[in-house]
Amino acid sequence: MGWYYLLVAAMNLFAAARTGQRGGYVRAVAWLVVGVGFGTLGATALAGRPLLMPEPWKNACDAAFGPVSFTVGTFGGLVVLYLGRRFFVIPAVAWAGLNCSLLFMGMSMTDPEFAAIVTKPDNVPIVAMVYLLAIFTWSATAQAVENDRRLARGQGPVEKDYGDKVLVWPDVVYIELIGIVIATVVLVIWSIVLKAPLEQPANPVVTPNPSKAPWYFLGLQEMLVFFDASIAGVTLPILTIIGLAAIPFLDFNKKGNGYYTIKERPFAYLVFQFGFLQLWILLILVGTLMRGPNWNFFGLYEVQDPHKVLALNNVKLSEYFWVMLLGRSVPPVPVDAGVFTQFGAILWREIAGVAALLAYFVFLPVALSRTVFRGFLRQMGYGRYTLMVLLLLMMLMLPLKMILRWTLNLSYILSIPEYFLNF
Repeated sequence: MGWYYLLVAAMNLFAAARTGQRGGYVRAVAWLVVGVGFGTLGATALAGRPLLMPEPWKNACDAAFGPVSFTVGTFGGLVVLYLGRRFFVIPAVAWAGLNCSLLFMGMSMTDPEFAAIVTKPDNVPIVAMVYLLAIFTWSATAQAVENDRRLARGQGPVEKDYGDKVLVWPDVVYIELIGIVIATVVLVIWSIVLKAPLEQPANPVVTPNPSKAPWYFLGLQEMLVFFDASIAGVTLPILTIIGLAAIPFLDFNKKGNGYYTIKERPFAYLVFQFGFLQLWILLILVGTLMRGPNWNFFGLYEVQDPHKVLALNNVKLSEYFWVMLLGRSVPPVPVDAGVFTQFGAILWREIAGVAALLAYFVFLPVALSRTVFRGFLRQMGYGRYTLMVLLLLMMLMLPLKMILRWTLNLSYILSIPEYFLNF
C-alpha cells in the first residue's frame, strides 16, 4: 500500500504545481498539503504501519451496504448529484472527492476480504472502469453545465466555437498514434503485473461457488435473481434493443443536437443516467463485489462464508392476496377440466396479479398522460407516447421488483406455471 499512497501523493503534487501556474495559489497549497499527507501515509505503510480501516467503520459500511439501503442509497446519490451538479462539477470539489475515494480505497485494501475481491485479476478492470466512468461522466456534466450557463446568457454552446478544421494527416493520425502507443504500454505492464485469470480445466462434476458470468453479463445474471429466465434473459434484452432503436423516432426535442446540455433535455438526460448507471453499472458492481457463495449478498468487509444461510421465502402475490389478506387458501386449478374452465380458474387464482399489471401498464400510463406527461402526449401523439411510457415502465419495473423481493420476499406478481408464464 505504500507505493499506492506515494502515487496518489505524486498526483496531488503535480496538481498543485499546475494549479499554482494558473494562479490558484490557495488551491495549490491545499493540494500540496494533501500530497504531503498521502506521502506520509505511504512512508508509514512502507515501514509496516499502514493506515487501517477501523472496525466500527467496517461494521457501519456493511450495515449501510445492505441490498435495499445500497439500491435506494445509490438512487438518492444520483438525485443529489443531479440537483447539485453546478457544485459538484467545480474542479476543486471533484478533485477533493477523488482524493477521498482514493483514501477510502487505500484504507479498505488493508482488509483481507475487501482486498481479495478488488485485487482479483477479473475484478481489477471493473474497479478501473468505475473510476474512468466517474471521470468521463464528470467531464461531460461539467461541459453541459457550462453550456447551460452560456445558453442562459444568450451565447452559443462551447462546441460552436470549435470551428477550426485540421487535416487528418498528420494532426489526427499523430494523436491516434500516441494513443495506440500509450494503450500498448499499459496493456504490456498490465499483463506483466497481473496474472491471467485462468482457472482449472472445466469439470462437469464440480461447479464453482459462486459461478459468475463475465463482467459484461453480470447485470443479466443479477436480473435472473428477480425475474424468470424468459423475462431476464430474453424479454428485457429485446426490449432494450427495441428501446434504443426507437429513440430517434420517439425524440421530439430538437435542442441539444451536437453539444452537451442538461437544461434543454432534462428528461432524456435523467432517463439515460438512471438506466445506464442505476440499472446496468450498479448491477455489475453488485454482482462483482457483493455477490458471494450461493449468490448471497455480502457486505464489502464481510467474510464470504459459503455456509451462510439466509431465511428467504419465495412468496407469490396470489399467496399474499388469498392467504395473508383474505385468510383463505389459494383457489385450486382443476387439472382434468376443460381449457376454458382451467383458464378461468387460473385467472381467478391470479386475480391480484392481473389487477396489479393492469394498473401498472394500462391505468398508470393514462394517469400520467393527464398529469405529469401531459405535454409529452400533446407533442408525441398517442402512438409514440404509448411506446415511450411502456418502455419507461418496463425499465422502472427492475428496481421496483428488486425492492419488493428484498423487503417482502415477493417472487412473482403473476405466476402461471401451467403455461410456463411467470412475471
